Amino acid sequence: MTFQSMTRKRPVAGATAVTLAGRPVRLLDRARIYACGITPYEVTHLGHAATFVWVDTLRRVLRVLGVEPIVCRNVTDVDDVLVEAARQTGAPYDQLAAFQQFNFEGDMAALGIRAPDFEPRAHSYVDAVLRLAAALLDAGVAYERGGGVYFRGERVAERAGLGEEEALRLATEYGGRPDDPAKEHPLDVAVWQPGEPGYPAWDSPWGPGRPGWHAECVAMSESVFGVGVDFHAGGADLRFPHHAYHAAMAEALSGVTPYARAWLHVGTVTVDGVKMAKSVGNLVLLEDLLARYPASVVRLAIIDRPWARSWDYTPAVLDAAASRLERLHRAAGRPIEAGDADVERIRALLADDLGVSAALDVAIEAGGGAARLLTAALGLT
Repeated sequence: MTFQSMTRKRPVAGATAVTLAGRPVRLLDRARIYACGITPYEVTHLGHAATFVWVDTLRRVLRVLGVEPIVCRNVTDVDDVLVEAARQTGAPYDQLAAFQQFNFEGDMAALGIRAPDFEPRAHSYVDAVLRLAAALLDAGVAYERGGGVYFRGERVAERAGLGEEEALRLATEYGGRPDDPAKEHPLDVAVWQPGEPGYPAWDSPWGPGRPGWHAECVAMSESVFGVGVDFHAGGADLRFPHHAYHAAMAEALSGVTPYARAWLHVGTVTVDGVKMAKSVGNLVLLEDLLARYPASVVRLAIIDRPWARSWDYTPAVLDAAASRLERLHRAAGRPIEAGDADVERIRALLADDLGVSAALDVAIEAGGGAARLLTAALGLT
């Protein structure tokens, strides 16, 4: 039995179903995946890698199930955080972005992550943001004030299940400027940010300025995929405000709900219980890990767990993954053909909330062809 046996066409019995966080997504032959990419101002760390390895795993699982994934992973190369980082290095923000993006793509390739089908960069979608702003104004869900265009966000936090106090805290943490005096409500967000000294600016009907963060992603996803996506993926820390406002703007633009049929909010990676972040100084760099462990070990350390669960990194996690991978490879070495029952069990487990750990248990127990099939399917060779 070959790898194609795992993805072969089965008798027509209905749409393929994948479940994420209890939400079934029925698919025919293709699936649209929008992955929130990086803001390219720092080196790639394990927290970044976790998100994109899970996106790659979702892509691989869909192919195992006979569905062709189409992945769009954006690059936020117009962002206030990027501009601030560039000031500290003394480099122009666009040069810093290009340099870090080049390094990021090398890191992704080293992890065995396939390049996305589309990789829009925010600086190329400024005109799309302008059209988005005009459309939201026409729909009455945004207003112009002082050279900026603001999306009405008072109800976005409520829809995300957050109280106003927590929403304001997160908005402040993520640069949402709730104290901007131009806003009618603190939870409104800029679709078009008025120009400021020291920041890049483009012409607009409302004066010079730059795109808002959430609006950039809406413009890129809608331009690539049209109305809505099947899966939207990103770190759990982006659930609010970024993903919540993205969905709200996209739905206001199109009138179609929900924007995303399912969300892959990947659990946060911590060190000693603290979220991995440059500002904290606790980054575990991917480059350092790949100098000590094969890419397959790093991949397995990330995906041999529930995708939504946050987890704490220690070197022991990589050692345990290396041991687990060795057991899988030994099982794959047994001269046993893959039986249809084992293949179907593995397919079913992967389709049920990306149950990688349970599928690995089956493959290791069955050995032979079943283990070889799963090894190749998940990129663990």
